[in-house]
Amino acid sequence: MPNATPHPLQGRHGARHHPSPRLSSLFPGRHLARCLTTALLALALTPLLTAPATATPSSDAVTHAANPAETSPLAISAAGPSAPAGSFTSAASVASPHLPAADASAFGRGTAQAAMAGRVVIVGVPGLEWSDLDEVRTPNLWRLVAQGASGSLSTRAVPPPDRGITCPTAGWLTVSAGQRAGTAGKGCPEPPQPEPTPQGGATVPGWSALAAHQAETGYNAQLGTLGQLVTDGGGKVAAVGPGAALAAADKSGNIAKYAPTPAALGDPTPYHLIVLEAADLANAWAKQPLDEYGVPAPLTPAARQEATKRADQQIGALLGRLLTDTTVLVAGVSDVTPNAHLHVAIATGPSPDGPPYPHGFLTATSTRQDGLVAITDLTATAIDVLGLPAQRAVVGRPWRPGGAAPATPSGTVAELADEDLASQVLREVRGPFFAVFVTIQLLFYAFAALALRRRRATGRTAAEPGDRATYGSSVPPANEADVRVADDSDARTSRTEGDTAPAARAAGDTDSTAARAAGDTDSPVARTGSDTNSAAGRAGSDADSTVARAGDGVDASAGDPGGGGRPQASTSKLLVSVQIVAVVSGAIAVSTFLAQLVPWWSLPVPMVSVIVTILAIAGLITAAAFAGPWRADVLGPLTVVSAVTSVALLLDVMTGSKLQVNAVSGYEPVTGGRFYGFSNIAFAIYATGTVLGLAGVAQWLLRRGLPRVVVVVLCGLYGGFAVFADGWPSWGADFGGVPAFVIGLAVFLILLSGKRVSLLRLVLVGLAGVALVGVLSVFDWLRPDSERTHLGTFVQQVIDGEAWTVVGRKFGAMIGVTVGNWSLTLLSLVALAFLFLVLARPSRWGASALGQAYRLAPTLRAGLFGALTCAFVGFLMNDSGIAIPAMALTVAVPLTLAACVRALQLSKPTPAAPRSERAEPRRAEA
Repeated sequence: MPNATPHPLQGRHGARHHPSPRLSSLFPGRHLARCLTTALLALALTPLLTAPATATPSSDAVTHAANPAETSPLAISAAGPSAPAGSFTSAASVASPHLPAADASAFGRGTAQAAMAGRVVIVGVPGLEWSDLDEVRTPNLWRLVAQGASGSLSTRAVPPPDRGITCPTAGWLTVSAGQRAGTAGKGCPEPPQPEPTPQGGATVPGWSALAAHQAETGYNAQLGTLGQLVTDGGGKVAAVGPGAALAAADKSGNIAKYAPTPAALGDPTPYHLIVLEAADLANAWAKQPLDEYGVPAPLTPAARQEATKRADQQIGALLGRLLTDTTVLVAGVSDVTPNAHLHVAIATGPSPDGPPYPHGFLTATSTRQDGLVAITDLTATAIDVLGLPAQRAVVGRPWRPGGAAPATPSGTVAELADEDLASQVLREVRGPFFAVFVTIQLLFYAFAALALRRRRATGRTAAEPGDRATYGSSVPPANEADVRVADDSDARTSRTEGDTAPAARAAGDTDSTAARAAGDTDSPVARTGSDTNSAAGRAGSDADSTVARAGDGVDASAGDPGGGGRPQASTSKLLVSVQIVAVVSGAIAVSTFLAQLVPWWSLPVPMVSVIVTILAIAGLITAAAFAGPWRADVLGPLTVVSAVTSVALLLDVMTGSKLQVNAVSGYEPVTGGRFYGFSNIAFAIYATGTVLGLAGVAQWLLRRGLPRVVVVVLCGLYGGFAVFADGWPSWGADFGGVPAFVIGLAVFLILLSGKRVSLLRLVLVGLAGVALVGVLSVFDWLRPDSERTHLGTFVQQVIDGEAWTVVGRKFGAMIGVTVGNWSLTLLSLVALAFLFLVLARPSRWGASALGQAYRLAPTLRAGLFGALTCAFVGFLMNDSGIAIPAMALTVAVPLTLAACVRALQLSKPTPAAPRSERAEPRRAEA
């Protein structure tokens, strides 16, 4: 799917968005609102916390921070010397989140200086990719891979207009701020040349303009955060190269020590932080011809190799003069191509936890993926290794040792290069794939509509004008009658579930009722006979009313008393084809994730490979749907596909969301929109599969005689767990999906229980959903700052008065995606039209499909309405806009069509009623 926003949140968590002055002026009572919000949060948490742990952000937080014995979550920064540096947010920063780092008086210069026990060298090589490394050409980088931990670096910052790349200047500014930053204008301007000062330092020209521009990006990055923090902590900072000067400058744009080359730096040992720019790739790229967007053309392979070789030599010149206890962080901080890539990230020396980085993969809590980190994590790592207090303006998380990597550097490099290859192939195939997918879906809906129309046309007879015939007017099978009770409440349940068959509505239908009461619940033939008698008995006095009720699933022109040689639904090969294709179509969505089990991106023709892989997996799921006895049930195939969808995505999110990374319907690490949990698209597919799967299971349980209350409880238990998994910070971490899922699941359960969905119930359920996501968010907020997801971050934004900025940007993104993505909007409209204008309008289209399915499987109505409600609310609450209902409908509508086809196949034609005699005229008419 296309990205929901042009500049998505960093990993959808941890990002800070400070309100613009214009927004801030709307809230003069911001401090009061902050206090009230904090008090309400504390009140809500009282049942969850012990008394010592209920401290709220206040002026007392600084006092508590001085006492290591305090166990308040806000005073956890005082956990003692053994606590990992940077694994928490300081109490002072929580109490006054808008204080600059230099003014955080709770720490003081002496405290920060005493904590600065490490040395860090940041080596930035703009554009360096894993495919550039070679044992002979880049021996220094190769040696670092063998010694330390490695990973792919997502360098997403603020891109230039109309291009989704990170320019070198934007990458360096992002390292400086620890938040996404960018430059004004189009194209990729080169870093400004620093102006030397007499003391050996330098000043970045135009710094104030660069800092002011960040307020216009939507991220409000605080340039100079890294350099200012080190300087205020008593450390010494040095920069080598213009780009490095941007990263190392303080908030005034000054660098205490600047050198144009490593040789000019002199002795590196006095410095706590050194930032080196190896700009050979970027310099070569800047000389290329510009395209219409002001972005240089890509380098030739030979030029890349030569530039990488020179950069490696610069790195080696500095590494040989460093102390052995220095932490070296190598990062390809930007793109030097017209398309975004994953880049090199290497860490050697002492880690934030103390021991050296071992050979293996890097990870961070911002990504929760082995071998994947983000550029904002680079700033957080340097701060943590130096023992400086964590800064709220820095949204990244420290690099830490992750899982095991291949034993040899060549294996590690090859595996990480393969990850970048996957991201590039995904970028190339995603757009065409969804174009093909949408087109095929639209054509299939048209084909299915024509197939159902054709059935009506071939079913007509030359019956006499007075004859009436019904198709599929039989009462529901015995397995449906088992779940009905004769009292008024269950009669209302039957009406709610679409059970409007003439036999069930007739108050005096003693033949049909007697047949059920006598225990004739196992013979479809007997039921058909009883229905025939009932319909025939009514036809003499109310023949026209049968035709009038054709909209309830009765096709008055399709039947034939003896078959008459006319084709029937049960023998139509065309309907069989429609059902199979519908099941395959419904299985496509989950197959886009399961396809990640196969390295399709490494096959010769990636576009063909991904389509073949997805279709093959969808075919396997379809085979399972028709493999067992459940294929004869109306909801059998629907239940299998929906269950596979729900369980597969549930297990994936519980085990690290591996299937969603670089999946066609998942998220792209190269864009940095999200790295773990449920993306908006995955949520839509997961929620739809869960609700429809529960509908199918409920039908199966009711057929076996379980009380309806028990069935509702069982469905509620699994559904509740599915909602919990969607919102739990360690699994789904989905903020906007939880309320939508709760409301959709509640609509399903209410209809399943036989009650009506009222506005009051919807409001109460909606409030429950908001309360649930609020509790999960506050729980996440109570964790150390370095472990929070975007759920806890949003709570902090509410406290800081920044929530409206985030909400406004997401609402704008939702509108933009809905208006701009016409193909998904068209697909959604056509799917809804097919559902309610084709399947549900038999009198017009000649197919009583949806009515038949509702009669034979009443729980389908509850599941379908629950899934559609979830999709609609999700559309309103997430920044992906129309993409959510579009993907939900690609699961719900084809599977509903498959159920409708099976319902038509199970329905039997009934004989036409005898021709009515003309009624005698009444006395008044005579």
